[in-house]
Amino acid sequence: MTTKIKVAVFGASGYTGLELLRFLARHPQVELTALTSREYNGRPVAEVFPSLARFIRLPFVPPDPNLAWQVQVAFTAVPHQTAMALVPPLLAAGCRVVDLSADFRFRHRAVYEKWYQPHSAPELLTEAVYGLPELHREKLPQARLVGNPGCYPTCVILGLAPLVKARLVDLTSLIADCKSGVSGAGRGASLTTSYCEVHDSFKAYQVASHRHTPEMEQELSSLAGSPVKITFVPHLVPMSRGILGTLYGSLTKTLRDEEVFHLYQEFYQRQPFVRLYPPGTLPTTQHVRGSNFCDLGFKVDQERGRIIVISAIDNLARGAASQAVHNFNLMMGLPETLGIDLPPITP
Repeated sequence: MTTKIKVAVFGASGYTGLELLRFLARHPQVELTALTSREYNGRPVAEVFPSLARFIRLPFVPPDPNLAWQVQVAFTAVPHQTAMALVPPLLAAGCRVVDLSADFRFRHRAVYEKWYQPHSAPELLTEAVYGLPELHREKLPQARLVGNPGCYPTCVILGLAPLVKARLVDLTSLIADCKSGVSGAGRGASLTTSYCEVHDSFKAYQVASHRHTPEMEQELSSLAGSPVKITFVPHLVPMSRGILGTLYGSLTKTLRDEEVFHLYQEFYQRQPFVRLYPPGTLPTTQHVRGSNFCDLGFKVDQERGRIIVISAIDNLARGAASQAVHNFNLMMGLPETLGIDLPPITP
C-alpha cells in the first residue's frame, strides 16, 4: 500500500479552508495531520463543522510554522500578508506549499506592492509557480511553492486564453463583466454581505480598481507575448457561491462559431476540467457548483465584429480549494483528477 502524504491546512476554518477539507478528507493519498485556526483552537473540527463528522477527527490547533516538520505539504488558506510571513519558514523546513492568498501570484514585486502592500519575501516571487494547471502544468511537478490563482482570474483567464494566444482579439480593449456569489467575500461577519444587504440586490463594486485585474493581465500578457489590457467589473449577486463571467473581445478577423469552437477544442483537448459547450448553448453556475470544472460557451457577434465568451466556475472550488488540490496532485506526481473528479452539486 502506498504511503499517504501528510498534509497541513493553515486557515482551515474559513470558507476556502472548509472547502479544502471537504476535498482532502476523501482524497485517497492524503493524511490530514494538522488543521489550524486561531478562532477555534482546541475544538474538534467536527464540532465546529458537523458536516465533517466521521470524516475528520482532528482538533484545530494554533498556526505554528513548526508544524511543517510533521508534514510534507502545507496549504495556506490565510489572508494576504499573513501568508508571506508564514510561507518562508514552511519552505525552510522542507515543506512544499500551495498558497491560496495573493502573496505569491505575481512575478514582479512592484506589481504586487502597487495593489496590495509591501512584500516581506520578494525573493520567492520568481520561484513561485502560478497555479493554473491549464497554462503551467509542466512547471508544477518541480515546484516548492505554488501561488493558487484568484477566483475571478481563473474564470477570466480560462475564458479568454485561446483567443489571446492566437491574437484573434484586440488585446487593448478586452472587457470582463463578472458576477459572484457572496461567499467570495469570506466567512467573516460584514454588514455589506449580511442577508438584508444582499438579498434582492445586485451591485457592482471596486469598478476599475479590483486587485484581481493585474493577475488577469499578467497571465494573458504572457500568453500573448505582448501587453494585454482588460476592463474588469465585478458584481455581487444574491447567491451563496459561483462566478459567471461574460467576456467581450473585438475580433481581429472574421470568424464563424465553428472556427471558434475548433480553436477552443484544440487548446483544451487534454485538460480534464474544462468543459466546452457547443455553439448555441451556454453554461450556468448551477452546473459547476461544488466542482473543479470551468464551463465555457461563446457567441460570435458577426454584425459588430465581437465575440462574447461565457465562463462559469464555482468560486470556492475551482476558484480556490479544488484547484489547490489539482495543483497538489500535479506537484506530487499523482493523477491530476484524484480526489476532485466529482460531478457538480445540482438541485
